[in-house]
Amino acid sequence: MDNTPHNRQKDTTSTNRRRFLAATGVTGVAGLTGLAGCLGGTGGGGSNSVVYGALNPISGAYSGLGPAQRNGSELAVQQINASDEFDVEIELATADTETDPTAAQQAAERLVNQDGADYIVGAISSSVAIALNEFAADEEIIYNPGGAAVPITGANCNEYVFRFETNTAQVAEAVSEYTVNNLGSKVWFHIADYAYGESVLNRVRSRMEQASTDLEVVGESRSQLGATNFDSFISDISNSEAEVAVLGMTGGDLINFVNQANDQGLKEQVNLMSPTMTFGVVRGALGEAAVGTYGGVRYLPKLETGDNQQFVEAYREEFDADPDNFARVGYDSIRMTVRGMMEADSTDPTEVKDVLPGLEMPTIFGQNQFRDCDHQAMNPTWMGELVPGDGGVADVELLSKVEGPDALPSCEELGCSL
Repeated sequence: MDNTPHNRQKDTTSTNRRRFLAATGVTGVAGLTGLAGCLGGTGGGGSNSVVYGALNPISGAYSGLGPAQRNGSELAVQQINASDEFDVEIELATADTETDPTAAQQAAERLVNQDGADYIVGAISSSVAIALNEFAADEEIIYNPGGAAVPITGANCNEYVFRFETNTAQVAEAVSEYTVNNLGSKVWFHIADYAYGESVLNRVRSRMEQASTDLEVVGESRSQLGATNFDSFISDISNSEAEVAVLGMTGGDLINFVNQANDQGLKEQVNLMSPTMTFGVVRGALGEAAVGTYGGVRYLPKLETGDNQQFVEAYREEFDADPDNFARVGYDSIRMTVRGMMEADSTDPTEVKDVLPGLEMPTIFGQNQFRDCDHQAMNPTWMGELVPGDGGVADVELLSKVEGPDALPSCEELGCSL
């Protein structure tokens, strides 16, 4: 293998990043690290440095969630660079998605064209992640999404996208049967009106229908992403026959909804369940208002799986806080992808993408892999109840678990075949 940049076959209207760098001179982080090629310590004597772009929502609707995702990425880079296990040096270049697809694509272009990134990780909004999917395919760079909607590795999948974030279909496997059989069969769905909310509605409803012939959907409603007043929706649910409300929302949307539902007494009438109710930032903001609600569990610091406790200890030492779901996504997205570089003996994303599918590797959940047919990590999921905890913050009692291979529906069902 030589150390020349790989060729990109692209639409003539697209910017060819390699030609751009050659014409203008390499700038930014790329000027320090060089372009993608063989790992110097294991084969061809080429560059063993690579730029990873971290795209996180530091402003916009999910600005409260983005910093932890970035922290997780920073910790992964720090550990990889300090370890003798990895014969590669990672430079992290960062940008703000602004929780907006257009702004995120523009930020990604800067990371690629100015900083020389061959890999990007992040985003929490699923609409943003879907936009970055297309960008990654056009630029032939590897992207690790932080959004959870099924289409990211479903109908919108492509060979350059590898997701460690747990998708809504996986969470639906953990929450749907328990909810319809234990919390109530008369269900109201309220979702944030964007890709993730629709994914929750479609997947949870589908799994509930399979789990119980008694399911009755008594209502559906949608609110704009970033909405702050949910009074009319809460009133509609309260005046319905609903026994349980499934909330397809996260971050500030979910926090505001549950706080207002608690103030208006809805929590005493109807069981509230959200696939993201157990997120640390949600529980921290809701305090005791979260007690008595239910949610899917993608991650908790107390999990005794894989090398999670090493991760938790290192994260606490570095950031003086517990990691949340978004932190673990930033962390293991990079660790898993770098193991692909080791397997390929290359930092070239067009080579790494060919070895990552199906590659068994250690993660915070134990041995894991990006599934061959859709590049979705095979993560376990849990159902949880929020119970009283220390310091006024609800704790999570795990009620049931679905193992990784059992949590993922078939690729055909999810709409992807790679």
